[in-house]
Amino acid sequence: MSFVTALRRTSVAMAAGLTLAGASTHSAHAEYPERPIRLIVPSPPGDGSDVLARNVGKAMGDVLGQSLVIENKPGAGGSIASDITAKAAADGYTVLLGNASTHAVTPGLYSKLPYDSEKAFSTVSLLASAPNVLVVNPALPVKNIGEFIAYAKANPGKLNVGSGGNGSLSHLSAILFNSMAGIDIPHVPYKGAAPAVTAVMGGEISALMINIPTVSQQIQAGKLRALAVSSLERSPALPDVPTLNESGLKGYNTEAWFGLFVPAGTPAPAIAKLQSAAAAALKNEAVLTNIRNMGAVPKDLKGQAFADFVKAEATKYRAIIKQADVRID
Repeated sequence: MSFVTALRRTSVAMAAGLTLAGASTHSAHAEYPERPIRLIVPSPPGDGSDVLARNVGKAMGDVLGQSLVIENKPGAGGSIASDITAKAAADGYTVLLGNASTHAVTPGLYSKLPYDSEKAFSTVSLLASAPNVLVVNPALPVKNIGEFIAYAKANPGKLNVGSGGNGSLSHLSAILFNSMAGIDIPHVPYKGAAPAVTAVMGGEISALMINIPTVSQQIQAGKLRALAVSSLERSPALPDVPTLNESGLKGYNTEAWFGLFVPAGTPAPAIAKLQSAAAAALKNEAVLTNIRNMGAVPKDLKGQAFADFVKAEATKYRAIIKQADVRID
């Protein structure tokens, strides 16, 4: 082999090597996202949080240039959806629409979960929060929280409070209400919000702590009387209804909330892009309309602030659950 031929072959080999190295470098630093993203939803199709997920997912997809594909995985207090997310690859292509139940209530209710709720996830962004409302049958001779508490103390055993199910957020909200008000009104769980609403309208139960959209029409029609909402600030959906916080139960605050989570270890650049897309989604009119229809308000909280919020919520509900000895399994 001549020197010239050998030199040519060496040059070709070096060029090929540089080409492969360049391709490898491009692959390693490929622009995220390159393919559709799974958005895991812990509720069935048509549920309020599912509708929120679809609106948020559409808006985020428009920003990211890739679709967010909804996967409904309801059941077990959201732990099925959480488990799927926790065990997915930490690459930014699996996102969970978590909520107060999945990340604050369920970890305290279930003695064993197939994942570590504190270590399995990284927070992305809080999207929205929505208070419950305490309603009573109009026949009950009370028009505000002060009168309700006074009536309960003067008539022991005559009142009860319903919820959409044992261990539900409405149940835990009622437990906290009893504790802060210094009363002991028995809890009556129902299999869902609809039968609970029917029960309080029919006088089967005295009161009900439930999300606002479920009873807004009945409140407007005078079939139920709203005494107070559970958030620290008044709800735009019921601006004339005071909060429990301003009605004598200082600091009372329980809200349903919805936010995005990814598997722990997801690269920071991917999380940052998801956060930017979520912030843009909260400026989208379709998303804002959906949030308002849920009786909620948008909340753009991200990073460590969102992580601290989730931790505080979990601590709060663990204390309520332990105090009342509420268990699911």
